[in-house]
Amino acid sequence: MGVKERRARQKGLLRQEILDAAREILVHEGYDGLSMRKVAEKIDYSATAIYLHFKDRDDLVFCLCEQLFAGLVRELADVTSRQADPLVALKKGLRRYVEFGLKHPEHYQATFMVPHSRDPETDERYHEPTTMSMQAFGFLPRLVGECVKQKKLAKVDIQAASCALWAGIHGITSLLIAMPNFKWADRDTVIDQLITMMVDGLRP
Repeated sequence: MGVKERRARQKGLLRQEILDAAREILVHEGYDGLSMRKVAEKIDYSATAIYLHFKDRDDLVFCLCEQLFAGLVRELADVTSRQADPLVALKKGLRRYVEFGLKHPEHYQATFMVPHSRDPETDERYHEPTTMSMQAFGFLPRLVGECVKQKKLAKVDIQAASCALWAGIHGITSLLIAMPNFKWADRDTVIDQLITMMVDGLRP
């Protein structure tokens, strides 16, 4: 391995070490408890070294969530590819999304539920089709379109229907994370009933 390759490898290892430290802080202290200074202290580096890899805290969180959402993309691809019926695949994919959010509540909150210094609505990175979050959303219009094509759903506006479905599952995921002590009925029953109501509401 040459000098150039060795330096690139060391840079990649340090970047991942920073991400791992930030993830641990995020899980235990939440978004408000995460700072570049804390990450630097945790891995015994200067804050300057962190800024060589990430612009600021939001950039760090964005990269963390991209890593996490790559796992969601793989899970959605797996669960939907196992189903020949796109309607079944759609319901199972929606369910997997909620389960994923509940399994990683701190990351979900950091991505969707807390204000960042950069607005995701105006930050172009969040709208790039190659981002993991956009790829995760992409399974919705793909499956809704296939359901419409096979006449399993009514002839709806595919993008609007997909956004409505995402709004619904984001809502239940956010509520379950934000209000864990609310006197819910059986959680799984609530999730399944919501998904059934949303999808069946689009049927012919």
